Amino acid sequence: MELGFSADLIIENSVVVELKSIETIAPVHSKVVLTYLRLSGIEVGLLINFNVSLLIDGITRLVLDKR
Repeated sequence: MELGFSADLIIENSVVVELKSIETIAPVHSKVVLTYLRLSGIEVGLLINFNVSLLIDGITRLVLDKR
């Protein structure tokens, strides 16, 4: 998109993926993913932080509430 939109991955126009490797996920990171969801019209996003012992602990699923 030409709106300054720079998600790390968009999978089959159904999932936005934002990748991080940071000590702690801050609330702003989730808000960025939700903004990407709003701009793209996609409903599901994943925020993945690789700086964890177990990868499953670094995955956050976000769903856009269209109400």
